[in-house]
Amino acid sequence: MRLAALYIDAQVAGWSATRSICRRFDVPVKTVVNADEVYADVAAAEDPVGRGKQVLYLTRNKGAFIKQCPGTRHYTCCGYKILHVGTFCTMDCAYCILQSYFHPPVLQYFLNHADLNVELEQLFATRTIQRLGTGEFTDSLIWEPWTGLSEGLIRKFAGQNCCVLELKTKTTFIDTLLDLPHRRRTVLAWSLNTPRVIGSEERGTASLDARLKAAARCLAQGYPLAFHFDPIVIDDGCEAEYRQTIDRLFALIDPRHIVWISLGALRFMPDLKGVVQGRFSQSKIVYGEFIAGLDGKMRYFKPLRMKIYRAIVQAIRAHAPEVCLYFCMEDDEVWQDALGFAPAERGGLSRMLDTAAVQQCGLDNGRRPR
Repeated sequence: MRLAALYIDAQVAGWSATRSICRRFDVPVKTVVNADEVYADVAAAEDPVGRGKQVLYLTRNKGAFIKQCPGTRHYTCCGYKILHVGTFCTMDCAYCILQSYFHPPVLQYFLNHADLNVELEQLFATRTIQRLGTGEFTDSLIWEPWTGLSEGLIRKFAGQNCCVLELKTKTTFIDTLLDLPHRRRTVLAWSLNTPRVIGSEERGTASLDARLKAAARCLAQGYPLAFHFDPIVIDDGCEAEYRQTIDRLFALIDPRHIVWISLGALRFMPDLKGVVQGRFSQSKIVYGEFIAGLDGKMRYFKPLRMKIYRAIVQAIRAHAPEVCLYFCMEDDEVWQDALGFAPAERGGLSRMLDTAAVQQCGLDNGRRPR
């Protein structure tokens, strides 16, 4: 992480975790009584999104750490819970919704982990199968070079039997995670794309081969894995490129240890188009054949989505006929066309993923150890 400035919320200025993080950066540090000065710094920049990736604000999460995933009633949602540990990202993907989601975008890292642990204990006490992830408003592992966040979470989840944690990333920051006693309660997950999309649209991320090699190292340490082809970018030659990417995946990864693989075609709110045009002038991703979906997002025409989904599903099934495959935010017609069933036929998508977590991660349907 290359920071230009570090701001500290006065409420956490004296905390040992704050001092530990500050020692890792040689940048100007300023204590503030609220976030207004931080936001003003970022908003005043010629490129607020780019500036936001260089300004870190250490603060408290003043709301809930555990939130329900913000799906939509028009498309099938996976029903997982967000573990809200921070916001924004140091990497720079052209399609990233966070560029227009936060106003202005700022790297925030929440330090009140005692409150986080209380919420987790309350969730564990429900004794129900739950899937949680930290990768909704940030990348799960960008914080690893200078915090012990994931180590603490992995140890916490290892001490219970009803919940699974998914850490989703485009990085290779795994060294601190390899020797931990995880008990398969943490799934390490990588977002994957073709080398061409990674090279042109995912600035500052690890290469495809680097991601897969990192996944293989985690697999060697007993971690269950997951992969997410999202967003799938449709253009000339993409089917062959996604097939090649899938071949590279399974050349390194044994499918028997993959918990799930998700597929999702590129989709975005209309206001993101202008951000992409301004910040990624060479990008062509917003000029595809899009139409407004029921959720207001721009989506590829359904026949185009179904065609690429069929090709990718066929390629994955050739290597991994039993792996749990699912779509992120698609309707029953798409499911039937590409997978041959609708989620309701198998108890719903949430149940499908819960079952995969039970089978791969050793969850016991909520019974706590005695």
